[in-house]
Amino acid sequence: MRRPVALIALTALAVAGCGDSNSPPTAGPSTVPSSSSVPSSPATTPTTSAEPPAQTPTATETPVPKPSCVDQKLQALTLREQASQLIMTGINASGMTAAQNAVVRQKAGAVFLMGSSGSLAHTKTAMAAVNSAATVNGIRPLIAADQEGGQIQRLKGSGFDRIPAATVQGTWSSSKLTSEAQQWGGQLKQAGVNVDLAPVADVVPSSLKSKNPPIGQLNREYGDTPQEAGQGVQAFVQGMRKAGIATSVKHFPGLGRVSGNTDFAAGVVDDVTVRGDADLQSFADGIEAGTSMVMISTATYTKIDPKNRAVFSPTVIQGMVRGDLGWSGVVITDDVGAAAEVAAVPAGDRATRFVAAGGDIVINAKSGLTATMVNALVAKAQQDQSFAGKLTSSVRRVLTLKQDHGLVSCG
Repeated sequence: MRRPVALIALTALAVAGCGDSNSPPTAGPSTVPSSSSVPSSPATTPTTSAEPPAQTPTATETPVPKPSCVDQKLQALTLREQASQLIMTGINASGMTAAQNAVVRQKAGAVFLMGSSGSLAHTKTAMAAVNSAATVNGIRPLIAADQEGGQIQRLKGSGFDRIPAATVQGTWSSSKLTSEAQQWGGQLKQAGVNVDLAPVADVVPSSLKSKNPPIGQLNREYGDTPQEAGQGVQAFVQGMRKAGIATSVKHFPGLGRVSGNTDFAAGVVDDVTVRGDADLQSFADGIEAGTSMVMISTATYTKIDPKNRAVFSPTVIQGMVRGDLGWSGVVITDDVGAAAEVAAVPAGDRATRFVAAGGDIVINAKSGLTATMVNALVAKAQQDQSFAGKLTSSVRRVLTLKQDHGLVSCG
């Protein structure tokens, strides 16, 4: 049963520790009582047996638990390696170029696939190279693809099913969509991909479909009401979960009412959506179904935070996602590398402002900007203790997600 947006409150995933073993507290030194301290009984003849020696009381020692596996991994990373865990760098789906390879070898925490792919077998080989280049201290990278269906399907070669658009998926029963999504997720898993940057939870009112470039015109929505959209979102998330694939509901707080595409246009504004809007229910449904991440839009929502794009807004991320929706997991950006919407914002600021607002993973389609973003995160953390704490919390959430998907080796 779906719960209202305002009542969603999810408990953070439990982090499994690597083992606890502590020596029991030692007893204090014993003392031998003097004869004067041992009362004699006038009614009996003293025997040769003595009373048990008294024990000197000692303070109870509190066992100190060992750090969890995630905390051990976190503590082993340098500050630069921690910052690198927060950038998802774009690489070619068909395989890394030499320049991309050099970036990934700096221990990139995550990559996402762009352009056309080859077959499933070819993709598997290419992703093995990514794992080899990026793994650090037993921590493997997140490898993501936009595998929604219809016009938004990155991996299409032999071995990958052609996925219909969300508008078609939305006409199926929940059980059928879950089953199909599990199959699509299984193909991603075989190819070495562990994240699907889907499903779209945006609601596009039927009256705006032809006027909505990012979603409606591309048939990316599951329905034109929160109920229809939420049903499709839940079924898709559940199917991917069964296949072991992480998902990201997107693009909070929704792109269904805008008239511009943030990838290609700047100044995209939603002047309708409000905090607690009914159209946000589909995001709450995705969280309830077990999504792994919540993706934040780069548009500006004037009735929520007129001064900041959503990705840079504490009101949106801390207030609405983490507060209203109760989400304690990973929050990820829409692309802030190549997107026209943020082109005027210095690249380093795109990363630091997002993390400062409560976000975790920065999607960067331009691999040449990754070093700039990492450097900015490191510099900000070195100068600002409060920001350093936020960065550490973000890395912990990312490592927890990775551990949940078998990408962190402990032992």
